[in-house]
Amino acid sequence: MMEPAVFTSQLGNNSNYSESCVGENQHASITILMCLVFFLGFLLNTFSIWVFCCRFSHLTTGTMLQLNLALTDAIATPVTPMMAVYFAMGNDWPFGWFLCKVKITLLSAHFYGSTIFLTLISVHRYMAVVHFNKSSCMKRKEFIRKLCAGVWSLLLIKALIYAIMLPSTKEGGHSQCLTIHQKSLTDVYFILNFFLFIFGFLIPFLVSVVCYGRLANTLTHLNISTDKGLQVKLKSQRMIAVCLMIFGLCFLPLNIIRTVGVIIKKYYPQHCRLLLQTETAYYASWILAGVNSCLDPVLYCFGSQNFRDAFRSLRLRQTDAPNRSNSEMTGNQLVERSCGDK
Repeated sequence: MMEPAVFTSQLGNNSNYSESCVGENQHASITILMCLVFFLGFLLNTFSIWVFCCRFSHLTTGTMLQLNLALTDAIATPVTPMMAVYFAMGNDWPFGWFLCKVKITLLSAHFYGSTIFLTLISVHRYMAVVHFNKSSCMKRKEFIRKLCAGVWSLLLIKALIYAIMLPSTKEGGHSQCLTIHQKSLTDVYFILNFFLFIFGFLIPFLVSVVCYGRLANTLTHLNISTDKGLQVKLKSQRMIAVCLMIFGLCFLPLNIIRTVGVIIKKYYPQHCRLLLQTETAYYASWILAGVNSCLDPVLYCFGSQNFRDAFRSLRLRQTDAPNRSNSEMTGNQLVERSCGDK
């Protein structure tokens, strides 16, 4: 695989030939880490979906949102082997225009479906704790079902629009799909980036920060002298930490680096080396974004006693299945309901 230094040396130390910026082979470590992270995320979220669907006697409003978050994490898996082949073939997309559109659709639904459902989980937790004694549509199962269906419809429509607006193109003899080197799509990428940054990341992030900020303030006044109060506080604190870490660690670098990349491509296309370095950083941020798929199951464990019970029951069944009874799970489910998972 060609090293970055080999490619950039062909352009000179201060390349002014933007026509030569058609991409370079990424280091093998990016491909390997990307495959490992997304594969691990797929295993964890497949297990999570199985637990939600097969180990729960019924889904609460909170676990409905968590199930949909797990689905958005799992759908990105088919893209990973295609990206690995794309890198291995020297940034040449071999799968044709249709799978290019499939790639765009799945990635869009994955990244921005995750931010939307994480935000809805934060709103739900805020309503369940801060306004626990008030009626709310976020506490009604029928509303949550319709809300999730609406989110998936919005994600599908948005992803199809992006797939139509961003076709595969030929650049320097290579087929390109969803890359910054598609010169004819520079203006489209520039506009879409800021739309995605504001509505796909910034607004969901700010809503989550406000909800968790109000929730954290409420927790400081919570009576923890009882087991119920202590459980609610610990559960909420862990959810706040994991959710904000996912936004900050996984989605913030991706959005910032992509924004820098489209600005360089539009206004400074002659700085080829800088553009190529930004492209490498962008693919590295994909790995961090993929870590989101691995952290979300941790959120399910902190957010649902039922999920922890289901996972614990699987481990215990392997060691002392004959002695395992269902009474323990039933008791824990009653505790969970009393702690605000409505």
